[in-house]
Amino acid sequence: MNERIKLLADQARISVSPGLPVDEWILLYNQKFAQLIVQECVGVVEGGRFLHDQAPTAIFARECSGAIKRHFGVEA
Repeated sequence: MNERIKLLADQARISVSPGLPVDEWILLYNQKFAQLIVQECVGVVEGGRFLHDQAPTAIFARECSGAIKRHFGVEA
C-alpha cells in the first residue's frame, strides 16, 4: 500500500472514538477515510505544479476540485 494511503488510514483511525460498537466504528472510519482520500485528490488538483499562473488552467483546476467535492459531498 502507498505510504500516503497508510498515513490517511492512520489519520482516519485516530479520528474515530474508541469504545463505539464495532459496526458504528467501522462505518465512521470508512466515512472519514473516504473523506480524507477525496480531500487529498482535491489538494492535488488545486495545488498542482502544472497550474503555474495560467488563468485558464487554474480556473479549470478549481472547477474540477469543486466538482469532485460536490460529487462526493466532501467539504474541504
